[in-house]
Amino acid sequence: MTSRRAWVVAVLVDAAVWAGWSTAVGYAAQRLPPDALTRDTWLTRIRGWEGGGRTWEAVGIRRWKDRLPDFGPALGGSSKRHLPGPGAADLERFSAETRRAELVHWAIPMALPVFALWNPPGLLTGMAFYAVAANVPCLVVQRYNRARVDRLLARRRGAEERRQA
Repeated sequence: MTSRRAWVVAVLVDAAVWAGWSTAVGYAAQRLPPDALTRDTWLTRIRGWEGGGRTWEAVGIRRWKDRLPDFGPALGGSSKRHLPGPGAADLERFSAETRRAELVHWAIPMALPVFALWNPPGLLTGMAFYAVAANVPCLVVQRYNRARVDRLLARRRGAEERRQA
């Protein structure tokens, strides 16, 4: 097999593995029990430097976030493009869905070491760039959306506490 042909075959295998792995991870994430997504973990916790989502606004997230695909509904989940409703339960459910999506986009790049089995170093580097380029924007959008929803929920809780006091 020529070197060029080997690269073409490797790229086709890469595309199939990425698609298969991404689908499997998304499918598995849809089967997580809802209780597993009600609270942040050390991985999903919004950090102080994110400024409740304002840091992501500084990088222009509002201009490009709606251009990203949302495959959650195709795998049996719910869309994260729009809030499901105005109530606190709706916002909590949306927040949980952003955690689910974030876990998916953290897990997908974990397959990268497997690509070393058949890819030459240059193509493996390309696969690493792809893993970052395809998942980091999605992670940022999920974190941004959850930070915004969490701010809204905190304001509502504060207002409720003031009413009860």
